[in-house]
Amino acid sequence: MMLFKRFFVIFLLAISVSFGAHAQTPTPAQRPRLTAFGAEDRYVLHPGDVLDIEYRYTPEFNQTVSIQPDGYISLQMGGDLKVAGRNLEQIRNLILARARTRLESPELTVVLKEFQKPYVVVAGEVVQPGKFELRESLTAIQAVLLAGGFKDSAKSSQILVFRKLNADTAEVRSLNLKTLKRTSDLENDLTLQSGDMILVPRNRISKIERYVRLASLTTFLYPLMR
Repeated sequence: MMLFKRFFVIFLLAISVSFGAHAQTPTPAQRPRLTAFGAEDRYVLHPGDVLDIEYRYTPEFNQTVSIQPDGYISLQMGGDLKVAGRNLEQIRNLILARARTRLESPELTVVLKEFQKPYVVVAGEVVQPGKFELRESLTAIQAVLLAGGFKDSAKSSQILVFRKLNADTAEVRSLNLKTLKRTSDLENDLTLQSGDMILVPRNRISKIERYVRLASLTTFLYPLMR
């Protein structure tokens, strides 16, 4: 458990460093749909992903780029471009728009060469806390089961889910999973997204903010894991 606490703190610190320290109140359009079960979206890029950019008629501009922690790539043809959070077709169109300022009728392909495997983190009062690869649709209760299930000390009526909202902010959702052990009602469950963090506390938390700064997430969570 102590080893995982160290991992979890390092993991949270890495998020804080990568995504900044100043939170802003999100607009309705920015808010994540925590309870949505909609259609599958195309893969959107994340920092650390690697792209191959290939020009059909001007191969001298071909390049392989890694997405930087701030979400940008540096192009030979067009300078810096923010691509994190967009899918490949959107990025191709953006690069084409830049290329058209210097080339006549450019044609190019953008290929995802390497990508960060999607994951969720389960911490707190579970049997085997850790980082789990997200291979298919996964709900909060299923993630807890992957982590070995609740300990006897778990406060299963107040599970916290942290989801990155933007570069600065995470949204916090409180779930009551206690009833799921007794009924088939799934209304209190939640479909997870890559990067979600689940915390199973030992004691009830009296005050939960709807939004927290990613930079302060370590300070918020670490006392709850002792």
